Amino acid sequence: MSKPTLLVVDDTPANLGVVCDALREAGVRVLLAESGAAARDVLARLTPDLVLLDVMMPGEDGFAVCASLRANPAWRELPVIFLTAVDAPEQKVRAFEAGAVDYVTKPVHVPELVARVRVQLELRAARQALERKNADLEAEVAIRLDAEAQLATSLDRAVVVLARDGTLLFATRLAHDLMAKFGTTPAALTGTIRFTIADGTLNVRRFTEPGRDDLVMLALEEEHAPPGPAALLSLGLTPRQAEVVYWVAQGKTNPEIGTILGASPRTIDKHMERIFERLGVENRASIIVATAERLRHVSS
Repeated sequence: MSKPTLLVVDDTPANLGVVCDALREAGVRVLLAESGAAARDVLARLTPDLVLLDVMMPGEDGFAVCASLRANPAWRELPVIFLTAVDAPEQKVRAFEAGAVDYVTKPVHVPELVARVRVQLELRAARQALERKNADLEAEVAIRLDAEAQLATSLDRAVVVLARDGTLLFATRLAHDLMAKFGTTPAALTGTIRFTIADGTLNVRRFTEPGRDDLVMLALEEEHAPPGPAALLSLGLTPRQAEVVYWVAQGKTNPEIGTILGASPRTIDKHMERIFERLGVENRASIIVATAERLRHVSS
């Protein structure tokens, strides 16, 4: 892990020699600048973790230097500790109004200053860690949303994956529903391209990879099947919300929908809260009306 870096801006840095030595012994990399212009030259090359800024300097004082840092987007978030011999309340207020995170008076009590620097460095490290975590979470959300978008087109797909011996390895929810409806098993479907019962016909498409027979994928398609959850995506719903709404339209209660979708009733309750907001309705009856119209439009 690299050392944290502190930029000391003081027109007489030799007066802070003991402070700088103590900071280096505490594991801090110390850089020196004798003026605001010199400090900006340093900042143009690298970004420190903290700035220790003297207030009383000839020409451009510490307040002006701090203002220039806050005016630059690249340096705006840099924490600044003001260092001054003036121990007046109004001076401290001005320092904090200028954007300082702390204020230390001279003569400096070295252990105190080192402790204050350490606190600010730890706060900055924690803040950066939180920003990285948030960025990671945002990336994860983006990935999940992308996966959800890809799955959106598969809501009404019945897919079965079998091992060589006919063992079921994977099946979508619709595939399970169709196999239950037609009273068949995955293994029984591998030897046919059509399965017919009094209520309908199930077409079976078989996919294999040339040169391999360890896995078999079956795509099941019910002829003249009624529209399913995917037809409701046009209402502005997520794929999961579309599934919940579909079963609401079938007259199912939240606990029943939870059982069907393999989710807890509380999870379905939360989905319903967002669905009401998304559709701009207040009750299940309104959802059923909107859903029925959409499904009727798709099937016609």
